[in-house]
Amino acid sequence: MGRALATRAVEAGHTVELIGRDAAKAGEVAAALGGGATAGTFGTAPAGDIVILAVPNASAVPVVAGYGNALAGKIIVDITNPMKADASGLTTPDGTSAAQEIATAAPASAHVVKAFNTVFGHVMVPGRQLDVLVAGDDVRAKASVSAFIESLGLRPLDAGGLDMAHWLEGTGLLMVSLARHGMGDFNFALSLSSHS
Repeated sequence: MGRALATRAVEAGHTVELIGRDAAKAGEVAAALGGGATAGTFGTAPAGDIVILAVPNASAVPVVAGYGNALAGKIIVDITNPMKADASGLTTPDGTSAAQEIATAAPASAHVVKAFNTVFGHVMVPGRQLDVLVAGDDVRAKASVSAFIESLGLRPLDAGGLDMAHWLEGTGLLMVSLARHGMGDFNFALSLSSHS
């Protein structure tokens, strides 16, 4: 998913910095993306205002906590889905979410926004408009993330405050279950329409 987002961001003309524990791999991916994409150093402050947290859910809180004040003032976009390995449920307790746990680990001046967790990366191809559900408590942070989503040719839909992230994560789980059972593959996306 991280690579799919980076690809769309480069195509949209954004400055993209890839950061990973494996600096060589981050450099290779940045070079392959082109468009001026660069590889940053793991542990140093990311260059951009918006930081896409494209890591496995189990690593998300430790990574954010490890970065500490290097994330001060940043908008952190949580794209994770905290699912059990067999996709039989969420790993977070009722009443909370991975996004809320990340927000607790982040500096107070950082703003966590949940987005992209209900979209499969490989269906994000140019020309296909997809709906991206967005949840967060800070209005300006959500507006910035929504503008970024629109710049990628996608449609942001405001799902409410960060407390709604639990339900977005449940929707991510539902998407995986649909892929395994109802749809038969992962080549689909949610699309919402108004019938008024």
